[in-house]
Amino acid sequence: MSLLVVGTVAFDAIETPFQKTEKIIGGSGTYIGLSASFFVKPIQLVSIVGSDFPQETLKYFNRKGIKTEGVEVKKGKKSFFWSGKYHMDMNSRDTLITDLNVLAEFDPVLPQSYQSPDYVMLGNIDPNLQIKVIEQLRNRPKLIAMDTMNFWMNTTPNELAKALKLTDVLIINDEEARQLSGEYALAKAAKVIMKKGPRILVIKKGEHGALLFQGDEVFFAPALPLEEVFDPTGAGDVFAGGFMGYLSSSNNRSFTNMKRAVVYGSAMASFCVEKFGPQRLTEIRKDHIQKRVGQFVDLAKFRI
Repeated sequence: MSLLVVGTVAFDAIETPFQKTEKIIGGSGTYIGLSASFFVKPIQLVSIVGSDFPQETLKYFNRKGIKTEGVEVKKGKKSFFWSGKYHMDMNSRDTLITDLNVLAEFDPVLPQSYQSPDYVMLGNIDPNLQIKVIEQLRNRPKLIAMDTMNFWMNTTPNELAKALKLTDVLIINDEEARQLSGEYALAKAAKVIMKKGPRILVIKKGEHGALLFQGDEVFFAPALPLEEVFDPTGAGDVFAGGFMGYLSSSNNRSFTNMKRAVVYGSAMASFCVEKFGPQRLTEIRKDHIQKRVGQFVDLAKFRI
């Protein structure tokens, strides 16, 4: 099975109440791709970077089974850069710097070898670009998933509505679900959103777990209680990568398997927050993931 991933590959600078970093590797495409690479290969990455982006990182992606033929390198230009500062609760943050740089020129073109993927994960980018990627696919993939955010709901609502009609799975957080649906109760919000196109909805609730909706079926996965959270940046993208990576590797789109994918996505996200940026994803092994998944299972296991 192949997984097409479209998203940003960039630099971040992060400050939390406990520590701060200078420039480190970030971006939705980076987090999704690295997370999914533990489950499925090849991953076909589509993104854009400047000539300042380290070639060694792209080579590392290749060693992880992440193909980079679809990553455009703009010579003489700078990569996308984001800097943010988290509040004490680690759930809210302030954006300090957003330098679009080459991202302002991002016009994704799929290499011929990318045009027939089995599964697709569209990271949080302009809905116009998400649509353009879908329109370049030769065959309908087994599953198309996408992420989005409040910014696109406010600035490109018509384009977002079109993108939603073209996708099977939407992965968003609870705040975004409420805005997109106009409903506060997440069960009601899910019904409204699924009428807009996606037949499967995942609502992430951060430290409070994740909800999965399909038709009249609902599943809730808890979040693992962690003693320390160093950096929540990218956790949502890592969740999406684990979720889609697991589905791709198992090639099973039943609701039961979707539930498993939510647990695997949650497990991957729990690793991500343990260190700054994607560092933790470069350290873990598959046996670590299985052990962590077992912890999630134990959290929700009980008898009456």
